[in-house]
Amino acid sequence: MSTSAARLIKINPVLYGYFRSSCSWRVRIAFALKGIEYEQKPINIIKDGGQQLTDQFKAVNPMQQVPALAIIQYIEETRPEPRLLPADPKQRAHVRIICDIIASGIQPLQNVYVIQKIGEEKVQWAQHFINRGFETLEHILKQTAGKHCVGDEISMADICLVPQVYNAERFKVDVSRFPTIRRLNQTLIEIDAFKATHPSCQPDTPDDLRA
Repeated sequence: MSTSAARLIKINPVLYGYFRSSCSWRVRIAFALKGIEYEQKPINIIKDGGQQLTDQFKAVNPMQQVPALAIIQYIEETRPEPRLLPADPKQRAHVRIICDIIASGIQPLQNVYVIQKIGEEKVQWAQHFINRGFETLEHILKQTAGKHCVGDEISMADICLVPQVYNAERFKVDVSRFPTIRRLNQTLIEIDAFKATHPSCQPDTPDDLRA
């Protein structure tokens, strides 16, 4: 096959993920919003002590975490439409602040690896850090939100918010304490890109958790 012919072959990206991983869900939402076809390769982060810890998966991602695909910023830069970052610089900054709070300040403190280390106090631990983060988010979102997290366009902030609310509900956090977060989530979860990528309908979703 010639080099020019090879370039015409469409190779879909491969997402190594887990149905309930909020990080994986973010990427699935981004792909759906961009209309990008992709292949899923489920990695069960619970079964057999965690399939992400195998030598085979370490060759894919040395950090041994899912998802293995470098990810939403790259998607935005290579497939700019529809955009996930606002055109306005101030709004872009707000989106990045919201994403950072969730992706760095909340979610890592209640992922599987950390929760397993905490042991019996895992629910209280997760609730504490989710509530703490949501208090900050609620304050910011009251100032930035329109129909969505920042104004009226879907952005990376929305992609981060919905999976984190799902996690909060899993850990029995009272989301009604955060009316702006709750309103935004209820609107977003009805959008096709969020519905189709929900953890309840993925290839590796257990039968008892399917919608």
